[in-house]
Amino acid sequence: MPTEAAIGYGAKFGIHDGADPGDYDDVAEVTAITPPGMTREAIEATHLNSPDKIKEFIAGLAEGGDAQLTLNWVPSETDAVVAAFEAESGEYQITAPNGIRMQFDGIFTAYEFGEVTPDDRMTASATIKQTGKLTLLAAE
Repeated sequence: MPTEAAIGYGAKFGIHDGADPGDYDDVAEVTAITPPGMTREAIEATHLNSPDKIKEFIAGLAEGGDAQLTLNWVPSETDAVVAAFEAESGEYQITAPNGIRMQFDGIFTAYEFGEVTPDDRMTASATIKQTGKLTLLAAE
């Protein structure tokens, strides 16, 4: 069976514009996106009569991870990422090259600028902590 693997060229990171539902403004010059992961704690539920003297576990609450962005930093007084950081929380969307969309609420926890040198591009990175459930949507 041939692989269905694909490169990430064409992926996008969007910030909900606050107006119409489903409208996201794409952040310019994103060079890398790491989608948020998911974790769940395993809670021990062993009791005095657990079968075969084996520990038992139940699923704890799920937790969304961090999304990471790397971008070419283009200084601007209307920097969309600065505005999102200052808003504290918002709605975000990662669009895969095949059009599948990953939407989640989140909190910007970091926006950091890279070293500025005379012979390299200026960069920045951002971290967004997912809050609530992540939703996968079909391509439009």
